[in-house]
Amino acid sequence: MSTPRGPVYDRIGVGYQARRRPEPAWQARLNAALGATPSVLNVGAGAGSYEPTDRPTVAVEPAATMIAQRPPGSAPVVRAVSEHLPMADRSFDTALAVLTLHHWTDPAAGLAELRRVARRQVLVTWDPAVTRTYWLMQEYLPEMAEWEADLATLDTVVEHLDVQQVETLPVPANCVDGVMAAYWCRPAEYLDPSVRAAISNLSLIDQDVVARGLGHLEADLADGSWAARHADLMDRDELEIGYRLVIAGEP
Repeated sequence: MSTPRGPVYDRIGVGYQARRRPEPAWQARLNAALGATPSVLNVGAGAGSYEPTDRPTVAVEPAATMIAQRPPGSAPVVRAVSEHLPMADRSFDTALAVLTLHHWTDPAAGLAELRRVARRQVLVTWDPAVTRTYWLMQEYLPEMAEWEADLATLDTVVEHLDVQQVETLPVPANCVDGVMAAYWCRPAEYLDPSVRAAISNLSLIDQDVVARGLGHLEADLADGSWAARHADLMDRDELEIGYRLVIAGEP
């Protein structure tokens, strides 16, 4: 989340306020992880999803496009990057970072900064070993798994923070946070450009590749072959696709 990230999200971060709304099931889990912590620094805050409203909170976000989408009354925002947080040592009780680590230019430096400014760290990331088994990647866009291979995700957090707990975050069937795997039982949603615009990996990989893969998906939806292969998904209320809630730092 250093200098290059701002321009990237100024280019692709359109529609996040509408499409990347807090999923209530995930919000409840994050609230439980934060507990009674008195103050929060939300790093890579984006448009403000999952940001606490019941305690002193400061947001850090480098992209003007994302800052512009923050709703009225949201936490004050500092335009900065994770690797150089303009905050004093231990000036916050908890540092929060939700699905942002993979965009940081120097994840190790950013995680060191989280440790410096807060005694606890609460993050949402994912386990690529699980997400690469998702049908969208396996059947239509294996290039997306290849593109994600070098991103900082769960292993990076475990390596650089004093992790106390890792919890699964299953994706509800009606998930309102348009993360990459939100539409596991609503595949036609991926054909909507406005949906894809709010999914960074679908925005950042080669668009010819995306068009080709989703062309195959559209054909499979039309002839019923997707539904035949994945009929079991229609009976599920949620699916475990690799998203992880990580609690680190002092107990």
